[in-house]
Amino acid sequence: MKKREPVSHIMTKDVISVEETDRLSEVAAIFRKKGIRHLPVKKGGKITGMISRNDINRLTFGALFDNQEGADEAVLQMLTVPQVMTADLRVVSSDTPVREVAEIFSTAEYHSLPVVDDGALKGIVTTTDIIKYLLDQY
Repeated sequence: MKKREPVSHIMTKDVISVEETDRLSEVAAIFRKKGIRHLPVKKGGKITGMISRNDINRLTFGALFDNQEGADEAVLQMLTVPQVMTADLRVVSSDTPVREVAEIFSTAEYHSLPVVDDGALKGIVTTTDIIKYLLDQY
């Protein structure tokens, strides 16, 4: 295993992000259409948080009951992205070693981290990326 492999080698570089002003229903649609689980949230070009598909699922009933689309939409209209996102955000840089990122995931309740260099979003790394990397080592 490469001990100092930078996270830039395993992160997703073409990151889809949302704005704090986007509607939660638009965010939910991105999760469905793109098949992703985490989205960085920006305000004025600066990353301010992360929102996950699980954050949205906790607000809606559609996964539990049939014919709840109207109720789900009403819930999503009542709240804003900043109210739902994780704002206490930890970031890593593109040269952070994969091992260090794995340690963060193993000790914190994060499942994704934005990769930020000089204030600019460069990528996103997830627990799935770490697992795939480790599987490639064997």
